[in-house]
Order: sequence, then C-alpha cells, then structure tokens
Amino acid sequence: MASQPLSSAPARTSRLPGRFARLPELAGPGFLPLGLFARLPLAMLTVGTLTLVTAVSQSYAIGGMAAGAVGIGSALGAPVLGSLADRAGQRIVLLVAAVINTLAVAGLLAAAYVTPGYGSVNDAVGVLIAAFLAGASCPQVGPMARVRWMALTTRNLSPEATTGRKSVAANRADLDTALSYEGTADEITFVLGPALVGVLASIVAPWLPLALAAVMTITLVPAFAVHPSQHAVVPAPRKAAPGVVVQGERTTGAAPLRRNRWAGAVVAVPVVAMVCMGTFFGATQNALSAFSAQYATAEIAGLLYAVMGLSSAVAALSVAFWPQRFSLASRWVAAALAMSVLSLLLLLPAGIWPMIFVLLVLGIPVGPVMVTVFSIGGVVAPAGRMATVMTALASGIVAGTALGSYLAGQLAETQGPGAAFVVSMAAAAGLLLLGVVTSLVMKRQPQE
Repeated sequence: MASQPLSSAPARTSRLPGRFARLPELAGPGFLPLGLFARLPLAMLTVGTLTLVTAVSQSYAIGGMAAGAVGIGSALGAPVLGSLADRAGQRIVLLVAAVINTLAVAGLLAAAYVTPGYGSVNDAVGVLIAAFLAGASCPQVGPMARVRWMALTTRNLSPEATTGRKSVAANRADLDTALSYEGTADEITFVLGPALVGVLASIVAPWLPLALAAVMTITLVPAFAVHPSQHAVVPAPRKAAPGVVVQGERTTGAAPLRRNRWAGAVVAVPVVAMVCMGTFFGATQNALSAFSAQYATAEIAGLLYAVMGLSSAVAALSVAFWPQRFSLASRWVAAALAMSVLSLLLLLPAGIWPMIFVLLVLGIPVGPVMVTVFSIGGVVAPAGRMATVMTALASGIVAGTALGSYLAGQLAETQGPGAAFVVSMAAAAGLLLLGVVTSLVMKRQPQE
C-alpha cells in the first residue's frame, strides 16, 4: 500500500527559527512534541528502577542490579524491536511494545513491593526479571523518529517533488537539521528524565516516577505510532510504489541511489562508536560522583553532568548550520579530535567551579559527534534495515554506558576520580580512531 502525503492542508507558519522551521512542514503537526515526550519514559526507566528498588529493598547492590537489568534488557531488546519494525512497520511494533512495556513496568512495581524480603540476591529474582522485561520492551521512539526523518528528507511525498527540483543539497540540509534536533531532544530527555525521577521520588513516593512513565508510555507512544509521519517508512517486505522509499533506501528526485557494496560490511563501525560514546558517558558520570564527593557531596554529580549535557545539546543544534562541503567523515574526525583533546582537561580541576567550566567546554564536541555517527549509520545501513541499525546505535550507547560505569567505578574505588576519568579519555580516543577509519574507507569507496 503506497503512503499518502502527510497533509493536504496549507503549511502553517512555524515559530521555529531558521532551518528548523522546515521540520514541522516535513513531519506534520504534532510530531516534534510527540517525538520529544514519548521518549521520556525510556530516560526515566533506569534511574526510576534504581530509585524504587533501592528504597524498597534498602540495598544499593540490589537496586544497582535492577537498574543494570533494565540496561541489559534495553540493549538486547532494542535491535529486536528495530528489526521487527523493518519487517512489519513501525506502527504495529510501537503499539504492541507500548502495551507490553506498560504491563512490564506495572509488574516491576508489583514485584518490588510484594517481594517478601530482600535478605539476598535470590530474593530479588522476580524484581530483576521484571526489570529486564521492562528494559527489553521499552519502545524505541528516538531511533524510530530518526528513521522517519531519513525517509521524509530523502523521498518524495508530493507529485511536485518528482520533477527533481529538490536537490541533493536540500535533502542533506533537511536531514542535518532533523538529526541535529534529534540529538538535542535526546540530551534534553536524558537530563530531564533523571531530574524528574529525583523530584517525584523525593517529594511524593519512589513508585511515582515509574507509574508516570507507564502512563506516558501507554498514551504518548501510541500517538507517536499512528502519527501520519509513519506512512513515510515502508516495511522492507512490501513492494514500494513509484515515489516510495523502502526503509534504508534513498532517492534524489525520482531516481534511487544505489548502495555501496561495502555499506553493510562497515555498519558495525558506527555501532562500536556508539559503544565508545556510551562508555564516555558512563565513565564520566561515575568519575564525577567520586570527584564531587571530594569537594562537596556525591549527590551533585548529576548536576555537574547536566552541565555537559546542556552544552552538548546546544552544539548538536548547531550541526544544522554546518556547511554541506564539510563531509560526514570529516565532521566525525574533527569533532572527535576536539573531544579527545578537551577530555584531557578533566584531570586539571581542583574544585567544583573549575570542573563546571571544563564540562561546559567538553560538551561542545559531544553533540556533533553523536549527530554525525547517527547520520553515517543511516548512510551505511543496508536496504530495508534502517530501523535495525538505528536501534543498534541506541543500544550501543546503553551497553557502553554500563561498561563505562563499571570500569570507572572500579578505578574510582581503588585509585580515585583521576583514574576513572582516564576511561572517559580512552573512549574519546576510540571515537577518534573509528572516525579516522571511517574517513579512509569512505574516501576509498566512493558512491557508485
């Protein structure tokens, strides 16, 4: 079944500035707020689980294991949901995932309170299973939104577009703008989500954040699932009608661009890069906890980390205005190089305010790296596997965050925060190395 234009009504004037005014015209009314708030439950789930289980069990170890179970479940479940979306379509996968996840979170709440005792880890098996299921079934709104943007900016939605008047440069500019917005949306939700959990849990009750997340999932995710923008993405098994692009394929004007033979082989590179990015995040979070405990209290580590998220979000928006001649591979190398050099500054501060300044500066290249890696993930994704790749990239961040937290935690425990920050620096160096590899491959394998 061919998709229909998103709207036949005249486009409304957007209040968004500059290039971002194009986004509501491309995706249709309501897509931006839906895409933003529908991903908030995922940002609340890990911290909400940690807070609830720790409060009920009175055990940091069990709370940490429950949060880890959420992370493992999300890392394993996200690519499965992406693969199903590639084959069956986003709408049905998101609708089913929303229902299952709501039930899983409800089961987690029940398991946390009905468990008779938490004398040992064996007593918490039910809680850990529920936490794993909640993470595995969490709807992947962010990756699905990126897939829609890639389809919306590289395919034809109106008869006028088939004349070829929309150039490759215009497509690229729209996609850069959309993905820079998505990077900022991720940063906002992953700062707002934990903050919301902390406020609700401390003021009302530790169960409230997860209950709110479940309510948001069962209301906002279905609304996102059925939004008209989902028609832009056609499941891989279907035979696309003229002017329709199957997931993972692109068009310029009316003629499809052929995929490079090497694209499928190098898809692992951006996924590994996202593992490095997650490792950087997790290590920095844990190292900041040890650092802040030396100069104030460990509880302010979240506020310190939010400073980096703020500058990262603003910098991610700036990618929309970078010149088109600045290739994706070059962007990756340049931003990762700046990230690697600036991460060395983490060893210098001897107080809270100097660290705030360092984190503010360090966040500047972080957002552009994330936006660029997601963009390259879309370039190398095999035809019909765009959602699989996007969710794999998101899973890489989750898995890397767990790895970075573990490594930095071990080093912080034995050698202090300086050693923990070395993990952050190593992750940034890994991003730079992978960027160089990507640049060399893309130069030697030009598009056919």
